[in-house]
Amino acid sequence: MAGGSAIRGSRVGAGPMGEQDHGVHAERVAISYWDALGNETVRYYAANLPADEIPEIIDSPTSGLPAGRDQNAPPEMAKAEPYKTHLAYVKERRTPEEAQQILDDALHQLRVRRGTAKT
Repeated sequence: MAGGSAIRGSRVGAGPMGEQDHGVHAERVAISYWDALGNETVRYYAANLPADEIPEIIDSPTSGLPAGRDQNAPPEMAKAEPYKTHLAYVKERRTPEEAQQILDDALHQLRVRRGTAKT
């Protein structure tokens, strides 16, 4: 057995695997969140973070549902709105009279370009 090395893959001065004194860990708090399906997600935040900066609701990575801090009353799923077309959004912004006026103006400009406009 020639050329074997017992420390292959180690760096010089490395201690045993899993050595805990490689630095100081910042203090943190664990906050649990639950979704409507009962899945728990734990998020860690800095211990010195003000309470108003810790979110009340997060998106659950397990289910994609909103998750809150109260296990007995998790937030409900947001109501899914149906897909709207561009025309549906335009109809929300304009009254039928405004839409007719815009259409008439556009048709008049088109007829002027073609030379078929009535004066």
